[in-house]
Amino acid sequence: MLLQKALNPEAWVFQAPALNQDLTFVQFVYSIRAAYNALMEQLSTHRKSLALNQDDRIYGTFAEIGAGQEVARHFFKVGLASQTVAKTMSAYDMTFSDSIYGKGQRYVSKPRLSDMLSHEYELLLERLMKKRGQDSRFFAFANTVTTGSRNQEDPCRSHGWVGVRFQTSPQAQFSEIKLHVRMHDHLRLQQQEALGILGVNLIYGSYFLHQNPSALIASLNDNIGHQRIEIDFIEFDGEAFQQVDNRLMSLELIENQLTNAVLFDGHGQVQMASDHLYRKPLLLYRGTFRPITTANLNILQKCEEQLSHLEELKDQSPLLLTEISIQSLRKGDKIDLKDFLDRVDTLAFLGYHVMISNFTLFYQLKNHLRQCTDNFVSMIIGASHLEKIFDENYYAELPGGILNAFGQLFDNKTNIYVFPYKSEEICVTAQTFHPKPPLSHLFQYLLQKQSFRDILGCDDVDTSIRSSDVCDMLEKGDQNWEKHVPKDVVTFIKEKHLFGFSG
Repeated sequence: MLLQKALNPEAWVFQAPALNQDLTFVQFVYSIRAAYNALMEQLSTHRKSLALNQDDRIYGTFAEIGAGQEVARHFFKVGLASQTVAKTMSAYDMTFSDSIYGKGQRYVSKPRLSDMLSHEYELLLERLMKKRGQDSRFFAFANTVTTGSRNQEDPCRSHGWVGVRFQTSPQAQFSEIKLHVRMHDHLRLQQQEALGILGVNLIYGSYFLHQNPSALIASLNDNIGHQRIEIDFIEFDGEAFQQVDNRLMSLELIENQLTNAVLFDGHGQVQMASDHLYRKPLLLYRGTFRPITTANLNILQKCEEQLSHLEELKDQSPLLLTEISIQSLRKGDKIDLKDFLDRVDTLAFLGYHVMISNFTLFYQLKNHLRQCTDNFVSMIIGASHLEKIFDENYYAELPGGILNAFGQLFDNKTNIYVFPYKSEEICVTAQTFHPKPPLSHLFQYLLQKQSFRDILGCDDVDTSIRSSDVCDMLEKGDQNWEKHVPKDVVTFIKEKHLFGFSG
């Protein structure tokens, strides 16, 4: 009995009141929470698999393509698999896979994963609902992945889509979790091992942690390690997750060090960056956008116009990407979730894509974007940031220092567009900026190479008012904030009561 309690936290917590009758209710709740969290940290993959197998109400199928039956193997290895596994399969051959799940999608893609989950889950209900539907909580687990050696030309090729469709109670409507994973181990067998552990974590979390999606996300990395996998997309759907905002869940991926960046499209919907930005030219503008100002908008428009005349783009229109550092979302140690949603909603209202990232330096951000596109990448910065970019202290950890960083930042398809910094005394542009020797020679080289370019026509743009100034006015009820924000954005902020606007 004690072993069963230890293996099944749900049962352990439920029966815990009998453990100590002398505790006050508040003490009891905190002691249970602490004990539960400690137990969760200790659960191995073996114990999670066995806990699922011991619950004869949990029953389902496994469909795995591309890396062997690594997830199902854990359930067979720990024993009692007959209480959990209805079927396992692996349709490696393309003809077999197409005949089962249909043609028309890439084999390692979200649509293929969706087809696999739908097919297996519907088949499960069709064949077993009458026999055990009254008592069982059915699930269908699927993954479609590609593994390979990391010494190949494309170090990002080892990746896959993983998902589970499940019932939280017998005969309930299904709930679903889908995620995209990149595997960073150098050897194929190590990648398969990590995938197997991730699958167990996902199924376990679906049943025992679905009421706390944040804890579920944190548990996905149990017994693996942050260096071995990256989860850059997650989506919750269905009956158990009706109140879940997938944008907030994407932030949890960054907070739990499962990825460094997440992407929202022009409608505010979560997207996987490597698919959505694939081979597109990009124009990235880093800022706080709290809220976006008229000056921000003018700078974007002038830079877009300047890019439209470049022969290198061959009439391609760059996709505009507004990027926000996750550090700017924090208040103390926590992220202000409403403030985050206010920013995303406002930028999506204008049709802009939003990237939230954990990158401090531009070369890190550029390296991430190069995993998504081999096309031109242009970045917008203020001239006031040039001094920081040329501060060698930021690159002290790199073996080659600032030269190493700039070598990664500037390839033949990357450049930085600079808008002026103005005050009553000075006006700083790329042309007037002079870093200290010997970096002045490096800057002149990059300037001549047009790696740095001034944004033209900014003489009438007031860059002295920042988003933080506007937000301060807004929160204090100073109506002058409206002068510095586009009119349609002003209306949107008022209607939605964003950024502290109280009416």
